[in-house]
Amino acid sequence: MNLRLLALLLSTLVVTSSFAASKPNVVFILADDLGYSDLGCYGGDIATPNLDSLAKNGLRFTQFYNTARCWPTRGALMTGYYAQQIHRDALPGVGGGGQGVRQQWARLLPDFLKPAGYRCYHSGKWHIDGKVLDGGFDRSLDMKNQGNFFTSAGNSIDDVAVKPPADENGYYATIATADHAIECLKDHAANFKDRPFFHYIPFIAPHFPLHALPEDIAKYRDKYLAGWEAMRAARFAKQKEMGITNTTLSALEREVGPPYAFPDAMEKLGSGEVNRPLPWSELTEEQRRFQATKMAIHAAMVDRMDQEIGIIITQLKAMNAFENTLIFFASDNGASAEIMVRNGGHDPKAEPGSTATYLCLGPGFSSACNTPHRRHKTWVHEGGISTPLIAHWPAGMSAKNELRHTPAHVIDIVPTVLELAGIQKPTEWKGEPIPPAPGKSLVPAFAKDETIARDSLWWLHEDNRAVRVGDFKLVAAKGDPWELYDLKTDRAEQHNLAAQMPEKVKELEQVWQKQTDDFTALVKKTLANQPQPKGGKGKGKGKGKK
Repeated sequence: MNLRLLALLLSTLVVTSSFAASKPNVVFILADDLGYSDLGCYGGDIATPNLDSLAKNGLRFTQFYNTARCWPTRGALMTGYYAQQIHRDALPGVGGGGQGVRQQWARLLPDFLKPAGYRCYHSGKWHIDGKVLDGGFDRSLDMKNQGNFFTSAGNSIDDVAVKPPADENGYYATIATADHAIECLKDHAANFKDRPFFHYIPFIAPHFPLHALPEDIAKYRDKYLAGWEAMRAARFAKQKEMGITNTTLSALEREVGPPYAFPDAMEKLGSGEVNRPLPWSELTEEQRRFQATKMAIHAAMVDRMDQEIGIIITQLKAMNAFENTLIFFASDNGASAEIMVRNGGHDPKAEPGSTATYLCLGPGFSSACNTPHRRHKTWVHEGGISTPLIAHWPAGMSAKNELRHTPAHVIDIVPTVLELAGIQKPTEWKGEPIPPAPGKSLVPAFAKDETIARDSLWWLHEDNRAVRVGDFKLVAAKGDPWELYDLKTDRAEQHNLAAQMPEKVKELEQVWQKQTDDFTALVKKTLANQPQPKGGKGKGKGKGKK
């Protein structure tokens, strides 16, 4: 047995307690750059037994969406608004993005939960504007250092900078995230057992740099030598068998590489690197080994995250909170095609996955991780915006191992949690009306597989744009004409109907434009008297930044 797990079991025997059943506890776990098919329960080949168990005893949503990028997803998730509405992603003429500041009415979920008695905890990545505790959290580990998984340098505890020991060793960010979460839960069981809790656990894994523990990498070292086409085919076959998808497998787009070009990185990474998803048979032996090793490290990072989630689950069970805890799991965007070298640089002689290396997954295996979808993080084709969503709540959901096919989005999490907690959001802030939020509660889908009624779902990121109305999706990459797809039969976006259905294109384009214009007017109005940081209205392009 894992020694940390054994220690946890022994330490929690004396603090086991029961929690009031009136309000559910909520744990939202977020992965970073995880592909749609990376989990076993979504067709993947990586060992994720703990998440698979949650899915087997709960729900899997097959059409759940994010915003295609890190910080917009996190802002949308915690507020229930599209990131553009709250100045956390760019709109034409008004800026916004990674440096954008939310309007005062765009409060985070804990601000609404705390008056209802909830304790609120944060363990992991932040990437939302403002300090964590100012957002309503009672405790926080802010993983600000996202360039090295093997040090705590740069991180903060309760918004106070961490001072790592001079002889720091044995540190790994994914484990540290879980350890902090467990520490918060133990404290809750000991001192706040009469109160419900909300715990937001955003892991950095499997975001680049690809850093993993040697024992985890060893499990996958030779697993992917057959290449990305073979991996995609195997995952797609499993998805079809599971009922995850009923459409075709997208074609590899060999002309589509990373969203940002870093020629110097290609030079530093050496002749094993490839910045296009070329046929595996066209690669050299060196390139095949290099690419398979990167995928092995990505898999190791996902594997370790699942192991740590298992230890968090053990803590929830030990404190008798598991049955009445609604656990969500999702990803902030699709797998990433990015290739770059940042932070401490890359030593090609160092062991791949170690602290001296800086590797990124790249477009070949990113395409495979996003099976069956097309494109990657930053694009708003399905590969960039599709995420698993697992929902598990023994006390509140009778469904087990069931799929939910309703289109849904991270903006739906806030209204879902507030409904379950019996909380009505205020309609005014400091005497001014609060703009209505676009999200819809997913509670009806917990009971049965029904479609949540909504007018549309909308996307814009770095001039990649899309809108979904019913089963039709209008989408365009930056500078490209609109494409139209019927997602009921073609989620892989392989059969462009734009030429055949020009009136449908016009109809959906008008929906997208009206939404864009409405958001722009809102931001202009509500930011008129709100100071922004120096240097910036935060255009948020952030090329290469996460």
